[in-house]
Amino acid sequence: MPKLLLLPGDGIGPEVTAQVRRVAEKLAPQITVDERPFGGISVDTLGTPLSDETLEAAKASDAVLMGAVGGPKWDGVPRPMRPETGLLRLRSGMQVFANLRPALCFPALADASTLKREVVEGLDIMIVRELTGGVYFGQPRGIEVLPDGQKRGVDTQVYTTSEIERVSRVAFDLARKRRNKVHSAEKSNVMETGLLWREVVTALHAREYPDVELIHILADNAAMQIVKNPRQFDVLVTDNLFGDVLSDEAAQLTGSLGMLPSAAIGAPGMPGLYEPIHGSAPDIAGKGVANPLAAILSFEMALRWSFGLHDLAGRLSAAVTAALDGGARTPDLGGKLTTAQMGDAVLAGI
Repeated sequence: MPKLLLLPGDGIGPEVTAQVRRVAEKLAPQITVDERPFGGISVDTLGTPLSDETLEAAKASDAVLMGAVGGPKWDGVPRPMRPETGLLRLRSGMQVFANLRPALCFPALADASTLKREVVEGLDIMIVRELTGGVYFGQPRGIEVLPDGQKRGVDTQVYTTSEIERVSRVAFDLARKRRNKVHSAEKSNVMETGLLWREVVTALHAREYPDVELIHILADNAAMQIVKNPRQFDVLVTDNLFGDVLSDEAAQLTGSLGMLPSAAIGAPGMPGLYEPIHGSAPDIAGKGVANPLAAILSFEMALRWSFGLHDLAGRLSAAVTAALDGGARTPDLGGKLTTAQMGDAVLAGI
């Protein structure tokens, strides 16, 4: 039987993944659902943010869906014990190098965005973020004390040709199934890795994807264009750091971070990693008001990308649309539904 591993994590993670379990049990009972501790809760119970057993369970699954990790409780622990370190290790261990982050504006939520309806209505962007390289993984890194007593922090941005090529192929292949346009964002004007990124993407495009429109854009200009004219973008490919920032910016165009799913994919035969792009939101954790739709839509992506159950994915997407069209709203969208009630609304449409 196909296997889904849930890693609820911290904060609102357990609340939103509980709704994913409800949806999975009703929509796809043929999928076996397992659950393991991960993140801060794993630090508290197992002494590590990601145990070896959990990582092996992840690699033995067909798909992994996590909630969120981290919170003020673990801010002071040593970096190797930070929940976020467990997340980086999970991504690296699963070899998921391409993070797919759609920014899709549901018609019923066009007025929920902070931008005007005419700017965001019909928005459909796919951001492809390189996930296992760049400044988050580069060495050397650390904080050192200088002879004069000052401290110096060092992070290293590193990319190789093969790392850039493999994530760019994902972007070009996606564009061929969409509107056939790729924006590649970097800072080639001031960064050597940005210059290499542009050179590699240009060469790959000429060699393998000449039919796809390629537009190079500096990452800071991309940030401006996302709020100025977001519908000009189809697929946007970029590195780990810029992808982290730009995808969160694009998410806000849709009305709420609580609406945006993501998928991380890698080598053939390896399971995908799926997660809502919102954080653990400790300020609302335990109140039962978190929006579960990003987590539920992450499961929708898992049905497509990892399980190959496209019909079920379509049914789930339609159920979410129907719930929103019917006025279902959690507080982040201006409504009053609880997390469980929003789950009820989706289940009613399945």
